[in-house]
Amino acid sequence: MNVTVEPGLLGGALSRLPSSKSHVHRLLIAAALCRPVKEDREETRILCSGENEDIGATVNCLQRLNAAIIREGDGLKVISSLLWPRQAALSCGESGSTLRFLLPLCAAGPGEVTLTGRGRLTERPNGPYLEALRAHGAVIEGDSLPLTVRGGLRSGDYSLPGNVSSQYFTGLMFALPLLSGDSKLTYTSPLESVPYVELTLSVLRRFGIRVEKTENGWRIPGGQVYTSPGIAAAEADWSAAAFWLGANRLGSAVKLSGLDEHSFQGDKAVQKLLLQIGDEMDLRQTPDLMPVLSAVAAAVPGKTTRITGAARLRLKESDRLTAMAEVIRALGGSAEEAPDGLTVHGTRLRGGTVDGHGDHRVAMSAAIAATVCAGPVTILGAEAVNKSYPDFWRDFEQMGGRLHG
Repeated sequence: MNVTVEPGLLGGALSRLPSSKSHVHRLLIAAALCRPVKEDREETRILCSGENEDIGATVNCLQRLNAAIIREGDGLKVISSLLWPRQAALSCGESGSTLRFLLPLCAAGPGEVTLTGRGRLTERPNGPYLEALRAHGAVIEGDSLPLTVRGGLRSGDYSLPGNVSSQYFTGLMFALPLLSGDSKLTYTSPLESVPYVELTLSVLRRFGIRVEKTENGWRIPGGQVYTSPGIAAAEADWSAAAFWLGANRLGSAVKLSGLDEHSFQGDKAVQKLLLQIGDEMDLRQTPDLMPVLSAVAAAVPGKTTRITGAARLRLKESDRLTAMAEVIRALGGSAEEAPDGLTVHGTRLRGGTVDGHGDHRVAMSAAIAATVCAGPVTILGAEAVNKSYPDFWRDFEQMGGRLHG
């Protein structure tokens, strides 16, 4: 699907942002791990909105692991089961969170599980993760998707570099409390994407799991039991809000409600980072903000913005550094790549045709830049937004955006 965006500022009140994808993934998995009480299966009601492809992948995988998940009004009801099947095939779609959160849980389980995926997920590296799991008894066949896991995971001392995906740490934090012995999880270099790990810890606490902070990691007691809080509300998504806040930085007037200023979501930092347009910004803790920040920076004439700390974006749904540099140039702007970031020289963008690179964040960022271009912008592959924000184009029109195609 291709969409053409006509120039024009946005305005209005957006009262219902989608729920945080990061938060919903974690709530679903914790709810599915709750131990049934006596003969009754434990139920958790997750209040959330705005389903997307990534959340759908986690739901489908948990269902294949014998959790019952039912759409119910304004949320999802999760009925847990510890009776995992002897064999299961899990399709993670293009969701890195789904794969990396569930991989150690499959290694801690009793059966044989095959994990598959599609798109760039099949190319994304998991070497350090697989090495750590295998070093602790996990039997895993394959080095890239598909992976077949046959249990065997043991408690012990785990260590990973702090600059690998924070999803590795989250996956282990879900699994290690279920093992019979105590474990230690250590980062051997400064930890990046800290807010995402803090979000995981907040969910674990909500479900009764203890994780003790150490100097450079955590101690995780074994033999713990996930306990349902009954009802858990997912937060509104700061990642989705970032696009509308970016539009506001360019002159739009979109009013947002429902965002938690005390959230552990790292992307709430977008508020401060938008004020650093024309300066240097280090995105090691919030790399996923790079696409929208670079799109906004490209459209602020006379300002040069240097973005660093985003090397991991080369391994996402697209190589986001190259993709955004290409988008900016296609719109008449100027961007120079570095190994871990971009230098963006702001100017009046002319418009044009851009490739969405099959990446939801690239497509949405191009739409935000389009609001202040001199001419229309055609975005190829605009359906990529379905991965995280299927209602983006509807909300864009609701805020006065003019679309066709």
